[in-house]
Amino acid sequence: MTQDPQEIPSPLSPLTVPVLGEGRTTFSTAPSRSHTPFQKRSQSPTHSESEFEFNPDSKASIRRAILSYENLVALADAQERLKYVLANRRETLKEARRIVWRDKGEPVAELADVEECLKWALKGGFRAAGLAFNVRACFNIVLALIRLPSVPKKHWVSIVQRAIFGLDTWRFAAMLGSFVSLYKFLLNALPFIIPSISVSHDDYPSTFDDEDDSLPTTTFDVTVPPTPGNDQTPVMSHQRLRTERLSLSTQAQRVLIRKKTKRWHAALAGALAGGLGILWETRGRRVTIAQQMFVRGLQGTYNLYSSKHNINIPHGDILVFSLVCGQILYAFLLRPDSLPHSYTNWISSAAKVPAACLRMNYDMVRNHSVNLNDVDAIIARSEITPTNRSYLLELKEIFLRMQSSNDPAPYFPHYGPCAAIHPAQSSCWSVPTVRFFEVAKWMLPIYGALHFVPAMLLKRSTFLKNPLKVLMKAAIGTGRSSAFLGIFVIIYQSMNCLKNQSHEILTTLPASSPFYPLVKKIPQSVIDLLISKYSFFLPGMFSGLALFVEEKRRRPELAMYVLPKGLESLWIVATGKVGLKRWKGAESLLTAIGMAMVMSTYQNDPQHLSGLVRKILYQFIGPN
Repeated sequence: MTQDPQEIPSPLSPLTVPVLGEGRTTFSTAPSRSHTPFQKRSQSPTHSESEFEFNPDSKASIRRAILSYENLVALADAQERLKYVLANRRETLKEARRIVWRDKGEPVAELADVEECLKWALKGGFRAAGLAFNVRACFNIVLALIRLPSVPKKHWVSIVQRAIFGLDTWRFAAMLGSFVSLYKFLLNALPFIIPSISVSHDDYPSTFDDEDDSLPTTTFDVTVPPTPGNDQTPVMSHQRLRTERLSLSTQAQRVLIRKKTKRWHAALAGALAGGLGILWETRGRRVTIAQQMFVRGLQGTYNLYSSKHNINIPHGDILVFSLVCGQILYAFLLRPDSLPHSYTNWISSAAKVPAACLRMNYDMVRNHSVNLNDVDAIIARSEITPTNRSYLLELKEIFLRMQSSNDPAPYFPHYGPCAAIHPAQSSCWSVPTVRFFEVAKWMLPIYGALHFVPAMLLKRSTFLKNPLKVLMKAAIGTGRSSAFLGIFVIIYQSMNCLKNQSHEILTTLPASSPFYPLVKKIPQSVIDLLISKYSFFLPGMFSGLALFVEEKRRRPELAMYVLPKGLESLWIVATGKVGLKRWKGAESLLTAIGMAMVMSTYQNDPQHLSGLVRKILYQFIGPN
């Protein structure tokens, strides 16, 4: 059967296949723009193609446009409301944060009359009291948590409650709250009470005014880049190299601003507020606070005076620390009554010297005798070497022989012998290495907490950005601080062993020695200076050189920490009186003098105070 050639489909022509019978939709294999190999084609469309085209003039298009516009308006309105809520939330959080922590760059409050000064002072006093309460409560909780494991569980709740709401917490809050209230009121109200001492506006130069030749009203606690466009800004010598450029508003936020006043004006307010505020504390704590405030005031006053008169003592902090350590260690060995009992216990623990040896040294230097019970206590120690045991037994026999007869002993030391100082080491040469690692290991947890905790909690943003760098810096600081105390101890004990051994060698040198003719020319009184009472001052002074190991910014803080204890001990040793506790109200007077110096420097020349004192005062007091 043949077909018409016209009816035979070409192999390249599309093939149309009927589906589901006639009159139904057919599919074609013709190429299309879709990914489907079959293209749907309608044989008899029922609607015109124009009805499916978009017509902007139709009612449906207009209705859809109106609905789209309303949706856009609603979305924009919702976004604005969300931004407003978030902004208010941020402001609320900022206000709550300011209650606890004052931001840098807070402006000076301009007060119109005495009534406003009173309101401002009360507001600042309540804030300071709340902040002080929280700080003291947190500190007490940490101490309580350390103590809890050694206390029965039934007392845990009462201990924590006492730590938070105890009398010490309320006293601390009342002291700082009343101090801040009185100081802020007097500082701001005196110009209204006595108009003749009002400060003109010329005494308040702008923070960024470079034409003022007076001392700056503000202090920069961070490196502040120069104002753009001003190349004539003088560079302060103590500023580091600038590594960033910031806007003027950003610079202002990184400045601690203070109201500049008449110097005696701030001194009077500080003296009255400090002398009255400290009365809330117990008498024992008043002495400690008064001493610290006095030396901080001396520090600021000296820095101001030396800056004005261009006086520069190289390593002055090391010098002060060394002299004070000489006095403290002399008092520790020969006048322990001139130091606080808790402080002498701490020194004894750090020295790693038996307590019986300290009593032996005191009796042998002061009374030229020895308590045999102390000698027996050292002999009974498990770590004592045979050589040291034999030496102490011989010392005991010599002393008994001296008591029973008037025969002169061959040599009886008038000092604590080396066998008692380091009973576990027979040779003095092996002591430094052992002592260094003992002391450093003992202090490692304490210094670790002091370096790691502030780095991770108080500088969280820096820690989160670069935790490895922060941890490495804290680890290096911990190592330096531990090494500082270890070196301090071995310097003192090495010099102590040296002078004791030198005295014994020079005193008992045999006539057959080639050095005997030379040593014989030295008077015995001169040789005895090696073991005199005053010889215990020199090793302590040279031990202060260990402070070079510490970070430079920590050296003044350590010097200021030991200075009050050294001054009090020197006063007691020199006068024989019991320091400030003997005079009623003396601690309040000393606090008044110290706070007068501190606050006068804070309001006018804050850069001369230490960074720690400056920042603490700013958090509690602010600009004014």
